[in-house]
Amino acid sequence: MVFKYTGKDYKEKTVIRVGRVEIGKKFVFIAGPCSIESEEQLAEVVEGLLSIGVDILRGGAFKPRTSPYSFQGLGLEGLKILRRISEKYDIPIISEVLDPRDLEKAVEYVDIIQIGARNMYNYPLLREVGKLEKPVLLKRGLSATLDEWLYAAEYIMNEGNEKVILCERGIRTFVKHTRFTLDIAAVPSLKERTHLPVIVDPSHPAGRRSIVPPLAKAAACVGADGIMVEVHSKPDNALSDAAQSLTIEMYKELVRDVRRCL
Repeated sequence: MVFKYTGKDYKEKTVIRVGRVEIGKKFVFIAGPCSIESEEQLAEVVEGLLSIGVDILRGGAFKPRTSPYSFQGLGLEGLKILRRISEKYDIPIISEVLDPRDLEKAVEYVDIIQIGARNMYNYPLLREVGKLEKPVLLKRGLSATLDEWLYAAEYIMNEGNEKVILCERGIRTFVKHTRFTLDIAAVPSLKERTHLPVIVDPSHPAGRRSIVPPLAKAAACVGADGIMVEVHSKPDNALSDAAQSLTIEMYKELVRDVRRCL
């Protein structure tokens, strides 16, 4: 198999700068609500996160949901809210884009474009983000092998954008005790094969907030470059992914424990 751009033959290590944050150089904390629900809600979360420690704010404006009747996000208005919060609190932001037609809008507002697990195989979308200069966080597909995941990154890099961050978010297996199975071995395996930064999303594989912290610590212990967790000021009332969203207090404990692992 030929990995022209993602392999270590091409480059030994990539560090991606987003504002003052250097992904791939120092462990990065990405946190925020699954969905942007209102400006007040997002501001409340950010104020709590900043008092604890966070490098990049996450927030979903376009939400891919299994049911067409579930909350789909605020769309463009959500991105505008995210940008205003970013400027007010001086924090870089990341948000997912589902459709190539939305990229032109998203580029104006976000600092990192997220490609979700369902879109890892969306090659037209991968090609389009490859034409941008914005960093791209590429999540692993629900059942993707590491080779398939790296080839998805190749689609982006082949268009000229080498600012790719890989995010392990769990794969679908036969187990029922978690939402997905976090493939923690993927992190050191990727570190042997690619120069790209590798972060871990422990929220989606956990499916419930009680086991997000130990998965986050595991990510730090195996050499991940950062974690991305879902945090909400009132998680039980969250419009999406309520069960796996941490409280502000739980996030505080998680950050403390993860830092002990570094």
